[in-house]
Amino acid sequence: MPRHHPLDGLDAARRVGFGAVALWLLSGCAALQPGGTVPGEADVPATWSAAAAAPRAMSLADWWQRFGDPTLAQLVADAMQANTGVLAAQAGLRQARALRDVASAGLRPTLGSSASAQHGTRGGDSTGNSFQLGLDASWELDVFGANRSALATSQAAARASAASLGDVQVSIAAEVALNYIALRAAQARLAIASDNLASQLQTLQLTEWRVQAGLLSALEAEQARAAAAQVRAQIPGLQTSIEQAAHALAVLTGRPPAALAALVAAPRAVPQAAGTLALAIPAETLRQRPDVRAAEQQVLAAQGRVAQADAARYPSFRLGGSLGLNALTLGALGHSAAVVTSLLGSVSLPLFDGGAARAQVSAQQAALDQARASYRGTVLTALQHVEDALVALRGDLEREARLQQAAQAATQSATLARQRFSSGLIDFQTVLETQRSQLGAQDSLASAGADVSADHVRLFKALGGGWRPDEDSGDRRPDEDVTPTPSTETRPAP
Repeated sequence: MPRHHPLDGLDAARRVGFGAVALWLLSGCAALQPGGTVPGEADVPATWSAAAAAPRAMSLADWWQRFGDPTLAQLVADAMQANTGVLAAQAGLRQARALRDVASAGLRPTLGSSASAQHGTRGGDSTGNSFQLGLDASWELDVFGANRSALATSQAAARASAASLGDVQVSIAAEVALNYIALRAAQARLAIASDNLASQLQTLQLTEWRVQAGLLSALEAEQARAAAAQVRAQIPGLQTSIEQAAHALAVLTGRPPAALAALVAAPRAVPQAAGTLALAIPAETLRQRPDVRAAEQQVLAAQGRVAQADAARYPSFRLGGSLGLNALTLGALGHSAAVVTSLLGSVSLPLFDGGAARAQVSAQQAALDQARASYRGTVLTALQHVEDALVALRGDLEREARLQQAAQAATQSATLARQRFSSGLIDFQTVLETQRSQLGAQDSLASAGADVSADHVRLFKALGGGWRPDEDSGDRRPDEDVTPTPSTETRPAP
């Protein structure tokens, strides 16, 4: 009969036990693979209510070029380079990507080295020397996907940070354009007020001559003087608006407030968006809005945190080893007898934590629900912004057209009234009313033109224009299409 070693039974039991543990680990690993799905867009209509969709697609990344104003384009470019909000968001993106790299390193083994020299004494006598050189390695086995979930979370956070940077860029570009339009609009209104003041001063002079000739009373002269003073009173307020807009532009572009004095000294027309725009369908608009993308990635990051918290409830495994040299003299380090090796395998299993691990999973699940609700709210808000911008633009375009007719009629009426008044055919009250009507109509027309330009800016912002998605390969999901979604320019039907 064959003889059996006393430890054969123990070895067989160990093999069975290791096999059972491996099978349990593999089944757990399959059940807890990290990952997540992108949340679906909620309540997205097929078309916009204010305009019909068109098939032509164009990029909205540099929408400010459509205004044909080199100064505006330069100011936006300066803001993208020097605005403090943009710089802070860029730093946040670098931090998020660095943290992603830290999480990625957690999936790989670590290797370290050490060296030491020791001299000991006892009772004043030397006990000898000791010299050591060594390499240490360790690797945490990611059996239940905790480290992979951490990496997925960090990747989603990095993508969210990139989208947040895009959201800052969109907002800053829009703020620059709106302040620039406000500055040019105030300059246009100042020019209108100055022209009307000059006309009323001429009327005042003519009225004073007629009072001296006895053709008019002092009442008409005081009325002409009051009308001129009212127009003159508007000028300081407009000048203040111009300087404040210039201050805002300077700060937005990373300059001191008074750095753009030359911009104030050189009036130009209010920039107007040129050309027709094709309207993107709502789903495409949401894909190109950075805030929607950021909210989407926040949901994926929250899903990764749920997986991390769940994996923390299961055992963790670590392999470690060391290879070194240990001798009493430096020369002896080269001998084979000085070689020291070790191999260590460890497992850590949480037994009782009072329900803390399960509570942590519940907390992360609640955070995931919050992220999903926030994503839905972001989508609905994005849809509202576009619809509001379309409605405002449509209304202001119609208002501008009506005011154009009114301004032309008021100008002709004021011109005829001054001619007839100088000929003595009409009274002064008619001249006064026509001049007031002319000033009001021209001022309203200038404001309406600025409102149309501002509506275009808000529409471009609502459509997600003003940024280019940073297709960093380290930030993409393995199953994510790397082809950029084409941006589509829009224009409401008049």
